[in-house]
Amino acid sequence: MQEHNIPITYAYISDAHDAHPNGPAFGPGQAGYVAALKAYDNAFATFFTRLAKDGINQSNTLFIFTVDEGDHFVGGAPSPANCDGVTVPCTYSQIGELDTNLTGLLATEQGITTPFTVHSDSAPTVYITGNPARDNQTVTRPFEQGVAALTANNRITGNKDDLTLALADPVEMELLHMITADPARTPTFTLLGSPDYFFFTGAPNCNSPCVAEEPGFAWNHGDATAQIAQTWIGMVGPGVLNLGLDGGVWSDHTDLRPTILELAGLQDDYSHQGRVIVESLQPSALPQSLHAHHETLLDLGAVYKQINAPFGQLGHDTLMISTKALESSSPSDATYSDLENKITSWTQERNALASQMESLLENAEFNGAAIDEKQAKSLIDQGNALLNEVSTTLAGL
Repeated sequence: MQEHNIPITYAYISDAHDAHPNGPAFGPGQAGYVAALKAYDNAFATFFTRLAKDGINQSNTLFIFTVDEGDHFVGGAPSPANCDGVTVPCTYSQIGELDTNLTGLLATEQGITTPFTVHSDSAPTVYITGNPARDNQTVTRPFEQGVAALTANNRITGNKDDLTLALADPVEMELLHMITADPARTPTFTLLGSPDYFFFTGAPNCNSPCVAEEPGFAWNHGDATAQIAQTWIGMVGPGVLNLGLDGGVWSDHTDLRPTILELAGLQDDYSHQGRVIVESLQPSALPQSLHAHHETLLDLGAVYKQINAPFGQLGHDTLMISTKALESSSPSDATYSDLENKITSWTQERNALASQMESLLENAEFNGAAIDEKQAKSLIDQGNALLNEVSTTLAGL
């Protein structure tokens, strides 16, 4: 595509930790994994060499590499103990996600046989049949409380695991930007499970084991753990600073498009829910409007991400509060109602702040209008106040 003068191209590259197309899954340091990584290295070398012969290189082309999600390896300890995958290959006697029959566990552990479907995952979305209201105290709430109490014996470690890391119903999902324009797609709630486990619906019993190791898949994703949520981006090209490995800039995928457009001198006809990653760009690549009030602009962008990004501080803290709400069983469900009302209020406050922040950032990035420093500082203070209020609420639970 580049050789045929298509200036912007995208590619998705499959993972290296599975033997494509039919498996099995590899563990870290396993011979098949190492061989796949070597093959990828060779393929990238061929790719860049060919581009260079065409006159396409980092002096005139922007290259961005990232991952769509992090993965959590599910398996036992490698053997031998000193294996490193380089000089000593690793092998695994236990490898594979723990496939978990959510229907069977609910029936046998909690006596819950309410029909439901799931979008199977380590963080499945759950749809209770009949779509009862989120605060229904005879169907929805007992179901959520039952899920929160589920445990299983880990087939790899032998430990008894709590299966629920976090729970979010449509109230928290709205804050996390998980609600679409189609009401039929909104689940009753989302279960963010222990990352060793992959949840599905099955028989309402455990006559066949409700938890079984599946060697065909050994890398789970989708949960809110640091290992899965913290990923990386690599950039090189005109206007990009050579920073090496830098963990000091908080960003997420929504920032990539405005950053690409800024560097390419292009502009969308809609606003973004991301920002230009100015910390990673050369000053000469930025318009004057991104130099003016520079420190305030950086602070504004940082607070904006923490209140608006799903994995920002606000998203993390409210998810923990949501979990407390959904697993609670106080009289008249008072704890649930109180915490859900708080999340609703915080979402409304966040939306109002984020909208104003986006307007300032977009105008500075693409319309040549420097930020109003007084307004920006006020928004920064309001954003930090919101973060502090939510953090204090969480600490008191």
